[in-house]
Amino acid sequence: MATKKASANKYGAKSSENVEREMKAMKAGKLKSGSGQTVTNPKQAIAIALSETRKAGGKVPPAKKAAAKKTAAKKSGATKSSKASKAATKKPTAKKAAAKKAAAKKPSAKKSPSKSAAKKSAR
Repeated sequence: MATKKASANKYGAKSSENVEREMKAMKAGKLKSGSGQTVTNPKQAIAIALSETRKAGGKVPPAKKAAAKKTAAKKSGATKSSKASKAATKKPTAKKAAAKKAAAKKPSAKKSPSKSAAKKSAR
């Protein structure tokens, strides 16, 4: 029968300490994200702790490639072509909303009392 090889831990002791500290801060409502908003998601608190451990040089597996691509794109800056394509794909919602408001106002307009009184007296 094959014996199982002892594998090394993925995370070091420092990373577990950081995760514990960040989780306590999150539960106390003191943990803030990069944008300054309060963190309420435990997964986000763990991600913050692991990121800090990575920066400090602790033993943590590398970040996922999708997240790495996003940070690389942010560092290099958005290109003009991507900004143009985003603007082209946006729908003109402001115009539609204004048209809907104008259409809603027309049927609900009340008749003036003088016209209805004139019609009644003509009968």
